[in-house]
Amino acid sequence: MTNDFLQPPQGWLTPSSARLQVPAPAQRGLVFRTISKVSALFGRQQVPDIFTVMHINPSLFWPWLLFASRLMPFGRLSGREREMVILRTAWNCRSRYEWGQHVELALRAGVSGDDIVQLTGEPSSVSDRCIQALIQACNELCESSHLSDGTWGLLAEHYDEKRLIEIILLIGHYRMIAGFLNASGLTLEPNIEATLQDFYARLKRY
Repeated sequence: MTNDFLQPPQGWLTPSSARLQVPAPAQRGLVFRTISKVSALFGRQQVPDIFTVMHINPSLFWPWLLFASRLMPFGRLSGREREMVILRTAWNCRSRYEWGQHVELALRAGVSGDDIVQLTGEPSSVSDRCIQALIQACNELCESSHLSDGTWGLLAEHYDEKRLIEIILLIGHYRMIAGFLNASGLTLEPNIEATLQDFYARLKRY
């Protein structure tokens, strides 16, 4: 259990211990080590542990990385929209690693602390109708793998068909990643954990 200032009502889903270990640098291979030179594309100066753990299976890692890059950072959604979708998906899936990683990225993308707090509640707690629709889409796809006509209509007021497809795949992709993280027991890197706790400390002061 954690004492996070924000966490889902039923808490985060984590196994009692890590089930997949982060490979040591010498075990990662020359090709993989070159990814550290381009990790800044994903908003990281240091390669996240999820990359090194997923690279244990390189035949899946490299195709996944190509697909993931088309959602982030090369997607059509704004950084703010994308990060709020990912955060709500992480919240719904109770994935602390995904949440912590993307709180840090969201803050850098212009998502405010108030925005992050609001998206942990009901869609109606958010004043931006566009973000309301995105949160509702996250809720419905995470709960039932389906979008109601009403939610589709709200999204279609703001997004063209290419971005509608991206929104659905973005939510689905981060649901998949949340499941991987929850099952593997990966924990936040110390620097990202420190950023998350600093964010919570700032919230407590208000």
